[in-house]
This record gives sequence, C-alpha cells and structure tokens, in this order.
Amino acid sequence: MSYPKRTDANQATIAADLRRAGCQVKDLHIVGKGVPDLLAAHHNARPAGQNWLFECKVKGGRFTEDETEFFRDWPGQKAVVYDALDALAIMGLLKEAA
Repeated sequence: MSYPKRTDANQATIAADLRRAGCQVKDLHIVGKGVPDLLAAHHNARPAGQNWLFECKVKGGRFTEDETEFFRDWPGQKAVVYDALDALAIMGLLKEAA
C-alpha cells in the first residue's frame, strides 16, 4: 500500500538554512519507507567526509512505524533535527559559545 509522502512544516526551512551555511543537501523524503528526510554534507563537517541523514520533526512530532523501524535498524549515522542549528551542531559546524 502506498501512502502520500508528507513533509514536516520545518523541512524546507531546515534544508534552505543548511544550504545557506554551505552544506550540500539532498531531499530524500520522497523515498518513504522510513528513510530520513534529508541527506547533508559539508566540507568542514566533523568527521571530514561524513554524510548525515536527518529526520526533520516539529516539536512534538512523532515517528511513523516505518521511521521507528529505520532508526532502530539502520547501523549508520542518523539524527532527528528540529531546526538547522540542531543539524549544524551535529555536523560539528557550530562554534561553542565562549
């Protein structure tokens, strides 16, 4: 059975903000089946060359059954983000406050 591929309200903003910060971003939400919404990378990310799978959620947003399964079973890196600052911090691109 096929379900419409919905996006959380903040996904487009997160992707645009990451691009403005110099990240390469690919929208994966159309894949469905629990695959996270965004694939992102940056030349200065830590560790270098790391690709990041980001599931965009609004505060209080819940995982679908497929997302829960993906996050439980996927051995690679993945993270839930609520805004671009979350993603940039995970990628090691934010300087800590002095």
